[in-house]
Amino acid sequence: MGSSDAGADTEVVEAVEAELSAYMAERRLTGSGVLPADVALSGVLTEFVSRGGARLRARCVWWGWLAAGGSAHPDGTAVPVRLGAALELLQACALIHDDVMDRSDTRRGGPAVHAHFTLEHRRAGWSGDSPAYGFAQAVLTGDLALVWAEDLLRTVPMDTAVRRRVEALWQAMRSEMVVGQHMELRLQAEGSDDPQAALRTAELKSALYSVARPLAMGAAAAGADDRTTEVLHEFGRRAGLAFQLRDDLLGLYGDPVETGKPSGDDIRSGKPTYLTAVAVQLARRSGSPGTEARVRATLGNPLADEAEMKAFRGLLRELGAVRAVEARIAALADEAAALLTTGLLAPRGIPPLAGLARRIGEVALV
Repeated sequence: MGSSDAGADTEVVEAVEAELSAYMAERRLTGSGVLPADVALSGVLTEFVSRGGARLRARCVWWGWLAAGGSAHPDGTAVPVRLGAALELLQACALIHDDVMDRSDTRRGGPAVHAHFTLEHRRAGWSGDSPAYGFAQAVLTGDLALVWAEDLLRTVPMDTAVRRRVEALWQAMRSEMVVGQHMELRLQAEGSDDPQAALRTAELKSALYSVARPLAMGAAAAGADDRTTEVLHEFGRRAGLAFQLRDDLLGLYGDPVETGKPSGDDIRSGKPTYLTAVAVQLARRSGSPGTEARVRATLGNPLADEAEMKAFRGLLRELGAVRAVEARIAALADEAAALLTTGLLAPRGIPPLAGLARRIGEVALV
């Protein structure tokens, strides 16, 4: 790795990209090879994963590894690199399936996997329903990503005791991710406007899965003790929740070119977020007749046009919902930063974690 922390961070992400590329190429070559469709499925997955993304989970594995005293020397980084690559394949599974459930047609600046297969079916003039075909093939592509992630995890060079700890965290993370998605779908079906339920869903579906567990896995892989691993997990839980709340804001107010998906998709689909739950609660308490109805008229309306979305953005600002979410983000970021002063973490691993907490807390939209 490079001499500077920033350079090392960039290099480890590049190493993860190279690991992913090599591993997926190998899996494509060693597949069944019976039908051209075998290559087509793995090819779609390879293209999807290769679009990149923030690689946050891989970065968190690396930061956890460093914070636990893991080596930054190139000869000692095979473990966090391969573990980070496995997490990115698991993330591909989650994103592909998430797009199916949300009916989102774009991801990372390109077509969602189900949209790709739908268009392929339609252009070829095959029999059956094109969207149904697309959704089914996307589910299978996500399943393939999960299989590859599990297989890659088994190749990470760790001794038996370390592997046992890392795999226990991996198993907990998978269950949390699924339960979080289940909760999101249920809250959406119920029309829930409970902010605490929305926070718990975000914690399970995103905070633990995206930041806390990867940090803890990186630390465990480096041989950290239970106290150090727990500090990193708690840091990640708070920073990860703040990250998800920030992502919810950017999903409504951010630039689609930067976020990689259309602005307002979560609002149109009626996804239960802390932002929208707070907005409904504030509208209900506003004392202004019809305010809650105005919020609900756009929330969950798939036909809401850009003019309606613009009015909705303004309404949430007027109600103070954006300000309330920003305040929660700032508090979580501060709590996360405070955990870095325990004295349990290796000095080399603190700057990137402090930078993560700082960036989340500073990008205000109020």
